[in-house]
Amino acid sequence: MKIVSIHEAARRPYIHPVFTGPYVTRKEHAPDNKEVKGNMVNSGNGARNKFHAHDSEQMLIVVTGEGIVATENEEHIVTQGDVIFIPPGVPHWRGASTHVEFSHIFVSPSDSLGDERED
Repeated sequence: MKIVSIHEAARRPYIHPVFTGPYVTRKEHAPDNKEVKGNMVNSGNGARNKFHAHDSEQMLIVVTGEGIVATENEEHIVTQGDVIFIPPGVPHWRGASTHVEFSHIFVSPSDSLGDERED
């Protein structure tokens, strides 16, 4: 068994071409875990990622703030305590609302791959 506190994980700037907007950081949890990865992503007001998909299911757990999770066909406002399941292969994006920061934990298999595309 391994217990990881989100308060103890190092918060680092997350610079990746999939993200747009200001100030995105990531806290990596249990990077040595072989089966499942979990990261906490903190997005500044209006920061989001581009449409992308994964080859496996992804789970998002909203920790603080208000965000938007969208597919090509639907868009939802999400807040603290919401849990979102995104099926494999479904293009989606997520990010902070324009007026508030947004933090969430994403959980997926360690070997999961994603692909991004321009909006």
